[in-house]
Amino acid sequence: MHVHWCLMKEKTHILPFFTTLTLIGFTAAQHHSFSSNADPRDLRTTHIEQNQRQLLYYREELDVEDEYLMLPPCLKFDNPRLRSAYIALQAWKQAIISDPLNLTSNWAGPDVCNYTGVFCATALDDSSIQTVAGIDLNHGDMAGHLVEELGLLTDIALFHINSNRFCGRVPKTLKKLKLLYELDLSNNRFAGGFPCVVLDLPKLKYLDLRFNEFEGDLPKELFNKDLDAIFVNHNRFALELPNNFGNSPVSVMVLANNKFHGCFPTSLANMSKTLNEVILMNNGLRSCLPKEIGLLKKVTVFDASNNKLVGSLPDTIGDMESLEQLNVAHNMLSGDIHDSVCLLPHLKSFSYAYNFITGEPPACLDLEDFDDSRNCFRVRPKQRSTLQCKVFLSRPVHCEAFNCHEFDPSPPSQPLPPPPVTSPPPLVYSPPPPPPPLSSPPPPPSLVPPSALPSPPPPSSMPPPPPIHCVPSPPSPPPPPPNSPPNSPPPPPIYQSPPPPNSSPPPPPPPFYSPPLPPPKSPPNSPPPPPIYQSPPPPNSSPPPPSCAEPPPPPSPPPCQAQPPPIQYLPPPPPPVYNPPPLPAPVYNGPLPPITGISYASPPPPSIS
Repeated sequence: MHVHWCLMKEKTHILPFFTTLTLIGFTAAQHHSFSSNADPRDLRTTHIEQNQRQLLYYREELDVEDEYLMLPPCLKFDNPRLRSAYIALQAWKQAIISDPLNLTSNWAGPDVCNYTGVFCATALDDSSIQTVAGIDLNHGDMAGHLVEELGLLTDIALFHINSNRFCGRVPKTLKKLKLLYELDLSNNRFAGGFPCVVLDLPKLKYLDLRFNEFEGDLPKELFNKDLDAIFVNHNRFALELPNNFGNSPVSVMVLANNKFHGCFPTSLANMSKTLNEVILMNNGLRSCLPKEIGLLKKVTVFDASNNKLVGSLPDTIGDMESLEQLNVAHNMLSGDIHDSVCLLPHLKSFSYAYNFITGEPPACLDLEDFDDSRNCFRVRPKQRSTLQCKVFLSRPVHCEAFNCHEFDPSPPSQPLPPPPVTSPPPLVYSPPPPPPPLSSPPPPPSLVPPSALPSPPPPSSMPPPPPIHCVPSPPSPPPPPPNSPPNSPPPPPIYQSPPPPNSSPPPPPPPFYSPPLPPPKSPPNSPPPPPIYQSPPPPNSSPPPPSCAEPPPPPSPPPCQAQPPPIQYLPPPPPPVYNPPPLPAPVYNGPLPPITGISYASPPPPSIS
């Protein structure tokens, strides 16, 4: 009854309220036009046109991202974090221009923990309050873009929005999500360069960017980050893979269906202690396979098909004792296959079709699944012609001519933390004690990221796109006005994969998600167990969405049930001091992308003793 009265009261006073706001905005605009030295903080509120109510823009460059809006008194929140979550989710709801499953239909009112796809849990640093701990809108088929206000969700541990139609760029304000453990943006329409904001997420373990329109190169800093899984397949990434590729401690690395070229990364052998699956298929890698790949004794899936690899298949592959699936088809390999490769104890599938291989041991013919077609075997069916084999094999292969980076057997260095964004504290010199004198403290470490050099240009006549250099993110520019739509990204490519099942609402995950946080006293080499990663989802087969553009200003919603009117900013409260108690390593049991069309499935996480 009280809420109903509050709603009617807000509706009764809405006309004089907006008249007052319009006069205030007009007066402030006049005052600013005569004052060229006005403080930009005086312009925090946006101009209200045609009496339409909308949330104030989240202006990071004005350093007001932690201030709260003055909301109507009928909106009651249990704590300030739920208040911030309400502001973020209402701003995002305005940016969603298509929601065919009505997943956001109940995104109204202050009870954000009951919003569809929003999950709350006890805060890690304060067991007496609840906070938003996760967002899961997988398979929602929604269209729109991500808003800067999502940076207010500072307690979330997972952000899953795969199989939607979100487009544009990933906002830089996501760097505020210091507890984010899983980021799944797969099967959407995101574009632009690699989203360097992910390098500023200290707890991130699972990164899934597959089936989007990202382009450019992969930054070197990505492979120094302490991740467990990297999925960037089916994008437009190009240029050569960096030399520190093997520094990554991941167990799953999927770079398939991009435009990488140059040498096969020899540093891959440095990942022998952690790597289980590596998929580099359908790129433009051109070199010989290095013999050091035999050091990958834990790898179960190795796929380098549909490249331009030459030379013979290294006999050291016979040392990959855990190998189950091996695919080197559609290359230009030659020579003989060593007996030890087909005698691997766990090998079940071996495809080496469409090459120029001349020697095949009988053990390969006894495998459960093998494909030797279109080679140069004289006694096997479906082979290349004698003339074609003779012409190709008449040109010898010299692996040294590719000038590939030599393998460095030294173990990779410990993954570096993300570069700090604040300046170092000033030096403090202690007064000299009695003899013997002590030297002054050393200077603070440098803030320059260790790897900020561009990748070498590709050896092609086409001019390459400019490389990406991920450095500490500068303040983002103010968002564009609603009437100036951004450039539309290119239409997504058509991938030849089985169509997905009809989109349905995401399965209900557990009622609560505890934001994963490793114990503070744990050694650096014992990250929390990785979640179960599954195969890449096929691209959405729904009808093409409307062109990606900034949505027009939303119509005026009813008060206290949708976006409240902006009034003013209040002074920021003092930042909380986080002292989270030690927690056990989390295990995520929520929904993951379905296994459709591709046979790769990641291994389960290790058991917790």
